[in-house]
Amino acid sequence: MKPFAQARSLWQRHHDRLLLAGAALALGLAFLRPSLPVQRQLFNHVVVLDVTQSMNVMDQQINGKPASRLEFARHTLRAALLELPCGSRVGWALFTEYRSFLLFAPVEVCANLAELRATLDRIDGRMAWTGNSEVAKGLFSGIAIAQQLVGQPSLVFVTDGHEAPPVNPGQRPVFNGKPGEVKGLILGVGGPTPLPIPKFDPSGRPLGYWAADEVMQTEPKGRGGSVSGEAMVEDVTAAPLPGVVAGREHLSALREDYLRLLANDTGLVFQRLKDTTTLVAALGSSTLARPVDARADLRVPLALVALALLLARHAPRRWLSAG
Repeated sequence: MKPFAQARSLWQRHHDRLLLAGAALALGLAFLRPSLPVQRQLFNHVVVLDVTQSMNVMDQQINGKPASRLEFARHTLRAALLELPCGSRVGWALFTEYRSFLLFAPVEVCANLAELRATLDRIDGRMAWTGNSEVAKGLFSGIAIAQQLVGQPSLVFVTDGHEAPPVNPGQRPVFNGKPGEVKGLILGVGGPTPLPIPKFDPSGRPLGYWAADEVMQTEPKGRGGSVSGEAMVEDVTAAPLPGVVAGREHLSALREDYLRLLANDTGLVFQRLKDTTTLVAALGSSTLARPVDARADLRVPLALVALALLLARHAPRRWLSAG
């Protein structure tokens, strides 16, 4: 008798026992906790949120309702946390005045999702203690924070790019680091139309809007750096910075071209924050991925094989025949 015919005869006479034996073997292997080596793409981000006053401009929407830039940024970040693979890490920081401040270092997203979301929900404009918004210096400070953290996470800097007071184009801050040494994103949030900037008291109660005569419309040359030893560009022939319109500093729109300039200076990537989908794609970019050696658990696949074999015992006999 040919080998194929012998196997067919054995299957027809003992298929029930063979299925049980196969299921038992699969379950037995599952109890041994087998795994296979794989490489996973994980992410490590420190997210800096601009909490200065222009981020309160209501030119965004959440579920069809008006929302401030900061509210929209928090909303999209909250949803994006669910899309990052387990093992990835995220930390929060905020920017106000001329510095970024770390709230807590990146932590694993799945084990700390509740804490990450609760902290994010509490970040608002009341954390800002001054009306200044020196975005370039805050970005450089954020890069320094990322450099100092264990594992050097990627930087995600969320801002509308509105400098207050406006930067003198001939004396703007110089980035002293190595462009691209810290990978990351500048996420621009805000609409294209300049709108009034809301005014609040220290406890967050609205006081109307800032008027033209209440904000600095120009920055005279010679103000100097905010911190000791800060390098500044010296160029008396410099063209006006993108987005700056004399006499309109009490209005705010997304300063996209200015943020692109800062991205070029620092080696970061600029992207507009449009919705959760684009944010997830940005945070999950292959350029920010950290390949990590891991092991794939085979217990579930083996258990499914055992279940399929057990179910096959109850299939009509003609389905199990070999011809």
